[in-house]
Amino acid sequence: MKQGLSLRVSQHLALTPQLQQSIRLLQLSTLELSQEVEQMLDENPFLELTQDEAPREEFGLAQADTPVSQGEREIEFAPNSVADYADSTGAGGQKDEDVTPLTDSDEPSWDGDGTTELVPDDGEWGLEAKARTNNLGDGEDTDVTELARTQESLQSHLHRQALSLRLSETDASALRFLIESLNDDGYLEDPLEDLARGLAADDEEQVQDLVHHFTVALGLLHSLEPAGVGARNLGECLRLQLRARLDDALSPPGLERATLLELALRICAQPMDLLARRDVKTLVLRCAGTDAQTREAIVLIARLEPKPGRRFVDVERNIVVPDVLVLPAGKTRTGATPQFRVMLNPDVMPKLRVHDIYANVLRNHRGGGKDSATYAGLQQRLQEARWFIKNIQQRFDTILRVSTAIVERQKSFFTHGELAMRPLVLREIADELGLHESTISRVTTAKYMATPFGTFELKYFFGSGLGTESGGNASSTAVRALIKQFISAESNAKPLSDNQLSEMLKEQGIECARRTVAKYREGLKIAPASLRKAL
Repeated sequence: MKQGLSLRVSQHLALTPQLQQSIRLLQLSTLELSQEVEQMLDENPFLELTQDEAPREEFGLAQADTPVSQGEREIEFAPNSVADYADSTGAGGQKDEDVTPLTDSDEPSWDGDGTTELVPDDGEWGLEAKARTNNLGDGEDTDVTELARTQESLQSHLHRQALSLRLSETDASALRFLIESLNDDGYLEDPLEDLARGLAADDEEQVQDLVHHFTVALGLLHSLEPAGVGARNLGECLRLQLRARLDDALSPPGLERATLLELALRICAQPMDLLARRDVKTLVLRCAGTDAQTREAIVLIARLEPKPGRRFVDVERNIVVPDVLVLPAGKTRTGATPQFRVMLNPDVMPKLRVHDIYANVLRNHRGGGKDSATYAGLQQRLQEARWFIKNIQQRFDTILRVSTAIVERQKSFFTHGELAMRPLVLREIADELGLHESTISRVTTAKYMATPFGTFELKYFFGSGLGTESGGNASSTAVRALIKQFISAESNAKPLSDNQLSEMLKEQGIECARRTVAKYREGLKIAPASLRKAL
């Protein structure tokens, strides 16, 4: 093999820590940003919260409309393909072979101009992200009863009832085991034999003994409240509730009520798909009831609770805090187009600044000799704090620019609602602002806008278009709203089928196939016509 030297010229793109942080902050949600700020405050002594108003950075919103060069747009798109960045932020992307990853020799550097003096960039920006205090004001004592009130779980509720039963130690243990094996809906998903084998392994004699005790315990579990708990399937759950009502109907005697409950029990013993389809004719033949009685029994079954443990589930309530507020811009003349003002929500904007005392100490103490390494590390931390403030400001500036462009494009929505939504794709906003589509995608993910019609994710305002007879396009969001409007006004006795909805849309000049209507209807979580029909 002959050795030789060759010279090759190529272009590579290396992502600086500043750029990586800027893009990572851009795609964070409000909660994630708050956590990032808290972490940075803990790690960087040069960063602090402030109560004062903040001056704008020079590259802020005043420079927002400056055209973006092609090189900067390529750099902007590149982070979407960096594997290390994708792993750390959760954003997917393909690896770009032209991107040069940072090596050990290229250790992260936050160095700017090498100075440690206070500069205008060290000023504070934004608003302080205050910690939540259960909506209590300063100096207001917490209500002790509110703190003590906790949601009782289904298992705790059942264990408390089991204490009143006089059981042997073995049966009590079996009942406790079954209670702990229930899911959140109150169902016993695993067969008794599987539960027994999980305890006794391959010992068949012990397995059979455990199955016997579990069977006895299951009967006891079915007698507890809420009715239907411990059922293995929906049919058994409904039958348990009906039997509980039947016992109440027989004492004092109520013959007519008892007859209806017995018919309902026979219906629940049939395959559940007959009840789901409301196949009255088949149920009449199989359950020996009249047409009117069968319909009345189906109505009775529909009032039962299919998930007995539902009311015991402590559902976490997620409150969405909007990043952007859209408010009417004063009163408008009659007939004039309403104007709206777009502003950032001050409650989600952390007000940060560089700690001036620490920065002054570092400026006045020029490290030398043994202190040179310590001085360099502190100077890097100072520059890191400056970049963090700038990147947060740039994040909110970009969100505001994108939100303003969305409001300008969707003015009809803010005036008339979702029926007036127009088709919009990421490319339109990207071209208007001189940004890349990937940046618009990051900005519109997990960011919310408060409007006169509610709070929506920014992605809500983007949607594909359906062709119309006039040659224009109708937004898919508007079509969904129209379908929902049609169904809300339908007759309960004769609900509209997907084909009828498709024809009604065509009458409105919108070309929408039946399969597309079915997809939109399912997306709205609306049942098909056969299940919406009232008996």
